[in-house]
Amino acid sequence: MFPLKKILLPIDFSERCLGGARYAIPLVEHFHSELTLLHVISPMDYLSPEVQTFNEDRRKKASKELDDFLCAALNHLNTRRILREGDPAEVIADQAVQDRSDLIMMPTHGYSPFRRLLLGSTTSKVLHDTACAVWTGAHVAQGPPAEWIKLNHIVCAVDLGPHSASVLRWAAGLASEFQSRLTLLHVVPRLDSPGEGHYADEWRRRLLADASEEIAKVQQSAGIHVEAVVESGDVSKAVCTAAGRLNSDLVVIGRGAADNTRLRTNAYGIIRESPCPVVSV
Repeated sequence: MFPLKKILLPIDFSERCLGGARYAIPLVEHFHSELTLLHVISPMDYLSPEVQTFNEDRRKKASKELDDFLCAALNHLNTRRILREGDPAEVIADQAVQDRSDLIMMPTHGYSPFRRLLLGSTTSKVLHDTACAVWTGAHVAQGPPAEWIKLNHIVCAVDLGPHSASVLRWAAGLASEFQSRLTLLHVVPRLDSPGEGHYADEWRRRLLADASEEIAKVQQSAGIHVEAVVESGDVSKAVCTAAGRLNSDLVVIGRGAADNTRLRTNAYGIIRESPCPVVSV
């Protein structure tokens, strides 16, 4: 059984979080998961009666909003509602550890010409500091399309580094649960050659052949054999373009702050510009 027993959904009561919750519902229903709604407030720390009253009023308001958040829509699910105080990213990471969460679902900023450049400091910190899988989506305000709920097609983008087999296994586990088509994607960052004509063509063929060999090794290591696609160019742009062309409902990628492999250093770019939600494993 694919392990998504506990899903953590941080919320700030924005339209994005309403959409994010609607993405979470089909996953929670499918896996019979425990869904934790977490709202974090950052109280003012000035020691005065006025500030203490202000903080208490905020807590009461936040507590009521948390209790009312999609109450009817989530009534049939195993849902916990938790209100905590502190730095949002730190609290989210701590809650994930306490709960042993299998997935954190975090909507990101919208995809406008300016806002697509922003990932959000809280999301960035959570991606950096947590060990569990993190779901992100830049287009979630309206909730998921019917195609996403079915998860017809999952694209797993790998960098062919040591973590690639585990990323593929995670994607394959999810694909198996939803009987989704799974495509393995690798991007060769550049195909510039040291020469022209015949030498340039030979150089490109060699790079692509090397990539194909490494892909075969990853699949063998993971014990999973699926259709593989090799692209070239800027990693984040190529992944997002391929995801759109393949009509992907979800992109699964690896991440790791201590690892300098090319896909992971491009993870934020993929998350910002992907036409569909992204799970970082």
